[in-house]
Amino acid sequence: MKVLLVAVNAKYIHSNLAVYDLKAYTENIPVEVELAEYTINQQQEEILRDIYEHKADVVAFSCYIWNITYVKALAEELHKIAPQVQIWFGGPEASYDAKQLLRELSYVELVIVGEGEETFAQLLQKHLLDGERLENIVGICYRENTGEICDNGIREYLPMDKIPFVYHNLDRFAHKILYYETSRGCPFRCSYCLSSIDKRVRLRSLSLVFPELQFFLDHKVDQVKFVDRTFNCKHDHAMAIWKYITEHDKGITNFHFEVAADLLNEEEIELIRRMRPGLIQLEIGIQSANPETIREIHRTMDLKKVRAKVERIREKGNVHQHLDLIAGLPYENYESFGHSFNEVYAMHPDQLQLGFLKVLHGSFMYDNAEAYGLVWQDRPPYEVLFTDWLPYGDVIRLKKVEEMVEVHYNSGQFANTMEHLVKEFPSPFDLYVELGEYYEKNGLFGINHSRLARYENLWQFIRTQIPDRADSYREWLTLD
Repeated sequence: MKVLLVAVNAKYIHSNLAVYDLKAYTENIPVEVELAEYTINQQQEEILRDIYEHKADVVAFSCYIWNITYVKALAEELHKIAPQVQIWFGGPEASYDAKQLLRELSYVELVIVGEGEETFAQLLQKHLLDGERLENIVGICYRENTGEICDNGIREYLPMDKIPFVYHNLDRFAHKILYYETSRGCPFRCSYCLSSIDKRVRLRSLSLVFPELQFFLDHKVDQVKFVDRTFNCKHDHAMAIWKYITEHDKGITNFHFEVAADLLNEEEIELIRRMRPGLIQLEIGIQSANPETIREIHRTMDLKKVRAKVERIREKGNVHQHLDLIAGLPYENYESFGHSFNEVYAMHPDQLQLGFLKVLHGSFMYDNAEAYGLVWQDRPPYEVLFTDWLPYGDVIRLKKVEEMVEVHYNSGQFANTMEHLVKEFPSPFDLYVELGEYYEKNGLFGINHSRLARYENLWQFIRTQIPDRADSYREWLTLD
């Protein structure tokens, strides 16, 4: 009996921690479990051929917002060429409405709902090996021989100490980001996020965490991204980990953390300011500077504190800070978003991520969409089209701003020029709006510009917008 766990990642540098967890958790069960990782950029025929050549009895797909359309098509073709193979789905994009998914996809036998480690283990041992009926296994939704679809409910969450460490052999992870978790759940209840469904934060014991961190440090891996939803929600836990990597740092590994900046206390900030440049990077979700929006999406954030703490970290210049905004939230119109943009831009983040609301099945936002006049794409990633506050025309304008921020700010290629050019406009938001309009007017969107062409485009924009001062920008462009 062979089971193939399939992950279709967004990029080659990504890895899928979930399938590695499932395999590691079932190491002692006498079923052959293999892993296969691909990317959505590969040809479907190539992946289909590779899956087929594994000759598995069961193929289990890991389903996420970025791959569900691809996975559905792949699984359908697999069923045509190998109808004897059982097809299982799992992951957040399959879990939400598993019964409906099984109604739509006749070739899928069952869906693992919620956390999968223990459920997957029981499917291997009890169902595949011992022949036990599916009705006795909690944590699945499945199709009976009669065609009836049955839901066995969600399994109790596992203690974090039972989750295996998956990185004993790094051969499969060469040139890839390593993902690691020391907690599951989130104490906050942001209305657009599925993490808020599990409000109980479960922590992994530091007696396990420390040797695992040491493994990363000893093997000098490039980057470890913590997938803990709000890493610093438990002060003692966060401090212990930050102290450990600071004291045992070997000058190579970078650790990425998602934090709530306003929760950082003085002890944490002082430690962060002492760290080796590049030891950690912080992702901080601000999302909006509109107080009414923040209240409506159930976030707890003190913008004044965020601003002060981001600046305290920034002034040392040793930590990369990535700040996030979301367009399409309740009570945020075009002007309000422009204000939020300017607020975050003034914090001088190393990266400013301008994202668009994704209406995730099962989230509070999804359940209350009608109250917000919220309309979104039916296809993944379910991105906002318009709201009562933000018409589609304004969404299009913000899409242009998003691309201009990526090209001229986040790329880091125009740091000197943009530092001065922003002063020529009423606000940073106005600058990026004008850049987007210039690109649109001159047919520059949709082209894969070389780096040199990007400088030329910006030079021509400057000549158009401020012709009497354009020559002074030659030197900044040359320096960049």
